[in-house]
Order: sequence, then structure tokens, then C-alpha cells
Amino acid sequence: MDRKAIVSRKTKETQIEASLNLDGSGRCDISTGIPFFDHMLTAFCVHGFFDLVITAKGDLDVDYHHTIEDVGLVLGQVLSKTLENKKQIVRFGDACVPMDEALSRVTIDLSNRPYLIYNFPDNLKVKGKFDTDLAKEFFQSICVQGAFNLHINAYYGTNEHHVLESIFKAFGRSLHMATRIDENICGALSSKGT
Repeated sequence: MDRKAIVSRKTKETQIEASLNLDGSGRCDISTGIPFFDHMLTAFCVHGFFDLVITAKGDLDVDYHHTIEDVGLVLGQVLSKTLENKKQIVRFGDACVPMDEALSRVTIDLSNRPYLIYNFPDNLKVKGKFDTDLAKEFFQSICVQGAFNLHINAYYGTNEHHVLESIFKAFGRSLHMATRIDENICGALSSKGT
């Protein structure tokens, strides 16, 4: 089964292309114009064992919001395309990942029911020019376009870089787990049959 896809999006604010191979080895080429965001997406890719290429150009002179949100939209769409056939996928994924003093857990259900729970320490808001609230916008976009249930719980941490990196790594690990093929599953893993 070939689980690869490419999606492009062009608006007055952004121009984005993403290609994804769910059954990759963690190779990535990420260029969003936002170095910290590139670093987080690379952590997601490497720890999820996905092959991912993202090229994004956005109105960064305005702020990072449009680019980060639209990368989430495109990544959700490309993920949805790679999972058009959900037969035999495990469906659920869960990973708890530390990063020094930070610990985060991400749980996924590839259910066609988009919903985000996002718990992030209130005292941590900005990493350089990167407002940590933008990460929530990214995850909201990806789970809505990817049509999956996503629970993100950053349990604790004092360094916003470490907390965000533990989240992105846990997201990669849990998505990897949820997208694996299990030959014991007949059709889609659902009591509804879809």
C-alpha cells in the first residue's frame, strides 16, 4: 500500500507545498521561514519516522500566524490523503516524551472526528519571536483538516523550548503508532464499520 501524498495551497498570505510518506525513515526537508518552527517540525518528522518535505512562503513581515496556521492546514490535508484507506491501521496512538525538565503526552484517535484538547503551562508564552499560542493554532488546523482527535497535555516544564519540543516529538511518536498497519485488523478498526 502506497501511503504518500502531496498537497499545495496558495493564498494571498501564503504559498505552501507538503509531501508526506507515512512509511518513511524520518528524512525531512523543512523550510517555512520560521527557524524555530522548522526545528519543531523536524522533531515531529524524525521521531515519527515520516519522510516529510514542506516549503512555505508567507507574510512573515505581518507575523508568523498565517504561515503556521496554513502549514497546519496543508499538513492535515496531506495526512488525510495518505490515510484515505484506513483499513488495518491501528487508529490509536499515545506517547509520553520527556525533554530535560519538560514532560508531555500526546494521544491520537484517527477517527474522522476532529477535536483538540491542548493543555500548555500558562506561565510559558513566548520563545524568542515565537508565541507559544501559535503551536495551538497549528495543532487545531492539522487535526481539523486531518479529521482526527488530538489530546495534548504538557504536564510540566520551565523552558518553553523544551515543552514545545517534547510535544512535537510526542506528536510524531503517537501519530506513527496510530498509522501502523496491523494485519489482524479486518477493514477499519471501528464498531460502526467505517
